[in-house]
Amino acid sequence: MRLLYTVILYLAIPVVLLRLLWRARRAPAYAHRWGERFGFFAGLTTPKKVVWIHTVSVGEFIAALPLIRILQQQPDTYLAITTTTPTGSERVRATLGQSVFHVYAPYDLPDCIARFLARVKPQLMITMETELWPNTIAACAARKIPVVLINARLSARSARGYQRFSAITRPMVQRLACAAIQHSDDAARFKALGLPDAAAEVTGNIKFDLTLNENLIEQAHALKQQWTDDGERLVWIAASTHQGEDEQILKAFTALRESGGEAAKVLLVLVPRHPERFDRVGQLCRDQGFTVARRSQVSVDGGTDVVLGDTMGELLLMFGASDIAFVGGSLVPNGGHNFIEAAVWQLPLLSGIHVFNFAEASRLLSDAGALKLVDSPEALAQQLVLLVNDAQERKARGLAAQAVANANRGAMDKTLEIIKRYL
Repeated sequence: MRLLYTVILYLAIPVVLLRLLWRARRAPAYAHRWGERFGFFAGLTTPKKVVWIHTVSVGEFIAALPLIRILQQQPDTYLAITTTTPTGSERVRATLGQSVFHVYAPYDLPDCIARFLARVKPQLMITMETELWPNTIAACAARKIPVVLINARLSARSARGYQRFSAITRPMVQRLACAAIQHSDDAARFKALGLPDAAAEVTGNIKFDLTLNENLIEQAHALKQQWTDDGERLVWIAASTHQGEDEQILKAFTALRESGGEAAKVLLVLVPRHPERFDRVGQLCRDQGFTVARRSQVSVDGGTDVVLGDTMGELLLMFGASDIAFVGGSLVPNGGHNFIEAAVWQLPLLSGIHVFNFAEASRLLSDAGALKLVDSPEALAQQLVLLVNDAQERKARGLAAQAVANANRGAMDKTLEIIKRYL
């Protein structure tokens, strides 16, 4: 079955390249560095043990960054970090510069992987969440390179998809050296796919181990002073929105503004998930009559209705400058995004109902009263009106969110203990 999968993947390469070109229309970086995706790049030379860490995009890289920082302190270890998206690549380079080796991850084709492994020579591969590729894992196993899956999660929906291809999935998960899994429900689903009991360890979610440094707190305070005109209005951030959500967000924002009082002055910070959508979303806001200030270009004043979050790597800062947070990918069936970055800032949380990718975090936050799920723009507007007009409710929900984040720390230490076994 893996041979059949490989043949199909080779045949699909022209389509894959055409898709890169299509995406490059809005995100030109997709047209560059194709050689890296096929394993063509200058090799890595170092006397140290190389650890290969794969983080698909920005979210996974930010979640892995505390772990990366700790591993960089090991004197005999050097890190090779791969991403799949240009935005993830930009974050690696902007954050870590030349302190790590970085290229795009190779396509899951035997020759591409062989070239990558020959040039990087990793002693260990660490991959995040559900980023599992049959040929990559098989190639590592053949070369005695342990593969450790960290912060692993597997929704019921994803598990059903994997189960349909069990002839490929089962040998793939059986080759994992270890899986550090977020929750016991995820572990049960991994085991049902074939992960050996001895390789499954429930460690929790490393995203809960996020800490805010003093410099970031100071920057957030200064930004909030600017955005709120020294406290004259509240800020609602709608983060990581997807196509089909922005219209619903703006509909709820219009209803909020029309409710009058303090709500009429609320500033919306709208942050699309993908950079190629920035221009389109900005135009959508203007078409609906809102005054828009792009975060990258224009300062906010009292006449600004919407701040378009069109910068990379600033989402945590923008959460810190906000009063209420909506987390996107959830009013459309995308599965939601990370709630914890907003929770650590003590923000009351709102989300759509499609949160299957963050089921455990959403359950914990909902049970604590910190998160409310809504199924329509009208329901979202109702929650916003309540939170804007009731400072005590905002504070109570925000404190509950922060308490959940603090209570679930510790996954990072457990994950590090697992990794150390293979170094």
